[in-house]
Amino acid sequence: MKKHIITVITLLTTSVAFAQLPVLIKGTIDKEFIKPVKLFKVVEGDMVEIASAQPQLNKKFGFTFYPEYEGFYAIGSGTTGSQTDNNIFYFKPGDQLELTVSEKNYQLTGTNNSKENQILNRWHDEVNPIEQKAFNWMKVQSTFVDFFPDLETVVAKANTFTRNNKSGNSKFDSRLQDYIQWDLAANATNFLNTPRSAHPAVEEYTDYYKSLTLTNFAKNASIVYQMPWGNRTLGGISSVTRRTANIPYEKGIAGLQKDMQLLPNDTLKGDVVLSYLARQKDYASYKEAADKYLSYFLTASQKQRATGIMNDMAQLKSGDQGLNFSFPDNNGKTVKFADLKGKVVLIDVWATWCGPCKAEIPHLKKLEKEMHGTDVQVVSISVDEEKDKAKWLKMIKDEQLGGLQLFASGWGDFAKYYKITGIPRFMVFDKQGKVVTIDSPRPSSPELKQLLEKVLATK
Repeated sequence: MKKHIITVITLLTTSVAFAQLPVLIKGTIDKEFIKPVKLFKVVEGDMVEIASAQPQLNKKFGFTFYPEYEGFYAIGSGTTGSQTDNNIFYFKPGDQLELTVSEKNYQLTGTNNSKENQILNRWHDEVNPIEQKAFNWMKVQSTFVDFFPDLETVVAKANTFTRNNKSGNSKFDSRLQDYIQWDLAANATNFLNTPRSAHPAVEEYTDYYKSLTLTNFAKNASIVYQMPWGNRTLGGISSVTRRTANIPYEKGIAGLQKDMQLLPNDTLKGDVVLSYLARQKDYASYKEAADKYLSYFLTASQKQRATGIMNDMAQLKSGDQGLNFSFPDNNGKTVKFADLKGKVVLIDVWATWCGPCKAEIPHLKKLEKEMHGTDVQVVSISVDEEKDKAKWLKMIKDEQLGGLQLFASGWGDFAKYYKITGIPRFMVFDKQGKVVTIDSPRPSSPELKQLLEKVLATK
């Protein structure tokens, strides 16, 4: 007898002690372009991928997993960062889900779908017209003129929907109203924060936006933590709050202070501080905020994250030894950071496709010419991918680029070590190879030359 091999089910065995009955998911992708389908869980308001399945030739996919908690999960071909191309479901031990995912919606199939997911499916049918405009904005053209009336129509149905849809599961039923309010908020805020051919003035906002306040949504951290993309949605609500109250954005610790003043919950304030700390590119800025707001790290998770950020930042403070990288130059010779000892090193992290990087080239050439004869060594490190190496070599020749030209073959350990997520990035190291700053002014600013001259003069 011929054996049949099932390849569409991904088996997860985590947390078996919690849930002895697995969740079974069977799906079909009804799309022109087939991508891997992912399963996400909610971890303190953020999404974490826990499994991925490649649909087979018959467009089937599936998962079997033991849920770590009873609550909301997501399935889709999108990312952890956005609801785009992802759909939200509710799972408890023993549940089954069978569905077909199309370009703009999903449909439940089969007869064993839980009452909770039947209700979420009915809600999704109600909200899908505005969801397509809010999240599928690259394919569905929309402006506030048509979106706002649709939004108000769906908002008007929300309370009635909750009253008329009960699953018999008290845990789900008690969360449904919160979920619907957060889903509406996600759509409403994402619409405002994505590119449109026309954007409304605050005075043109529809009445629903008056309810999008941090006072309403940020009172309880546990609700934020249970909601799919809860933190992302809360950030969108914060943005609306700032616009409607005409609160300007501020940089640095002053901006952080303003963000915290807007939040009514201390646990959520701690999360805002942690997000700020993780974005810092120099130890001094990190330490200023960490020292001031240490008392807001209330939960075990926050304290663990704070320790992790502190360990990451330790390598970035002034006076610490720089990373001893090793990259080939444009002639194929390997250059190590240690080879540059005795020079004040200015590192330029760039790529041939980066417009702002190329805009700095004339200024960098001018600076290099002005520093000629000093102990300043300019090192340009390209993060172009290996496939674009020929473009890099051509640009060096065409633009007559000076200094040391090194090739990092993409975003590797060097970029991770120095927390480089955007370019250009300029960094300065002293003659002993120690960090002066890993986020210096750009060559277009006279402050960079002043900084280099100051480091040169230091004994």
